[in-house]
Amino acid sequence: MAAPAIPPRPIVLLVDDEAEFARALGLNLAAHFDVDYAASAAEAEMMLGTRSYDVIVCDHLMPGEEGLPFLTRVRRHFPQVQRILLTGYMNPELISRSTAVAGLAGCLMKPIHATELVDLIRLAMPR
Repeated sequence: MAAPAIPPRPIVLLVDDEAEFARALGLNLAAHFDVDYAASAAEAEMMLGTRSYDVIVCDHLMPGEEGLPFLTRVRRHFPQVQRILLTGYMNPELISRSTAVAGLAGCLMKPIHATELVDLIRLAMPR
């Protein structure tokens, strides 16, 4: 009897302009997921054309395009991709509105704990 197939690891795209933060977070996430990194929304958008992602984890305040407009556009063009916003600067009311507008699976305030993000990514994944 053949062994059951191991399901593929979810593929996460981490978008953050703070390289050290992203590198540290990416190392934690890599224990559970396949992780790619983009330093901007523009770079992430190019990567979306080359690979299918299950989840995008995106910082809000970045040079160029901010995370929320980017994730809102991702919702329109890639509705199957789950979206999580990271921020250190939004108030709770704005987070609530943002979650609805971009169809976010969640929003976490920085500083975050990697285990909290891992749990949120797992919850966001379709069953």
